[in-house]
Amino acid sequence: MSTIVKFENVVAVAGSFPVLTGVDISVQEGEIVLLQGKNGAGKTSFLRACAGLLRINDGSAQVLGFDLRVNRQAPRRYIGLLGHENNLYRDLWAIEHVEFRAVLGGGQKSDAAEALARVGLTSRLWSVPISALSAGQRRKVAIASLIANRPQLWLLDERHSALDALSRADLNAILKEAAASGATVIFASHEGVLSEELSSRVVTMRGGQVVGDSGAR
Repeated sequence: MSTIVKFENVVAVAGSFPVLTGVDISVQEGEIVLLQGKNGAGKTSFLRACAGLLRINDGSAQVLGFDLRVNRQAPRRYIGLLGHENNLYRDLWAIEHVEFRAVLGGGQKSDAAEALARVGLTSRLWSVPISALSAGQRRKVAIASLIANRPQLWLLDERHSALDALSRADLNAILKEAAASGATVIFASHEGVLSEELSSRVVTMRGGQVVGDSGAR
């Protein structure tokens, strides 16, 4: 089994504030890892560091075999990040955006329709500009984009934001399917029991460090 993320004593600073203060963690292929901790614990910063969006100031950080201190942009094409913001091209139709993400990930435009259907976005909305969609509908487009892009590493921050209960269950199933196919999932959540049921491992952060790790379950 391949090591997907390996951080050793990682320090990262945002502005003048240290947001990661010595993170040690190793994540294996196919794991579904829940990051838990209070606001400011470092969960979002850790996800951003994994995605190459946050500079590593000290320590050793490897993602998908790439050294983030040498080139933190190198693994980005293999990573799918769903944060608080959906990062959608709001002038595009929903189907156009997902087609773009599919091709970017090495797939076909035809993968977009399957992905949108998988997240339950009604087909009459596929040819509607993203800017005209509701918050929940835009979240579904963002998730469909991840599915079509087929990343090796899924990074999600409060994955259920703006989704109804049925859509949340669908997303959990999608994440399990991704892990079963060999992808690795790391997600931050405050949802407690529901998130623990999804995950194969629970990692607790505090003060920019990993302070607890259940290990594989």
